[in-house]
Amino acid sequence: MPVEIKELHIKVTVNATEGASPNQQTVSSGNKSDVDRQNIIAECVEQVLEVLQNKVER
Repeated sequence: MPVEIKELHIKVTVNATEGASPNQQTVSSGNKSDVDRQNIIAECVEQVLEVLQNKVER
């Protein structure tokens, strides 16, 4: 009998240094990391919108 997974929750911490608490923010140096951050945010927004669109289609 196959098992169907309806929801999967994944929690990820990005750019965390070892031993640092999750509430501490790392200081970014340079403009490149800001561009990278914007690209990551844009990709995340796009994926969330795709998931929401798929839910509406069902």
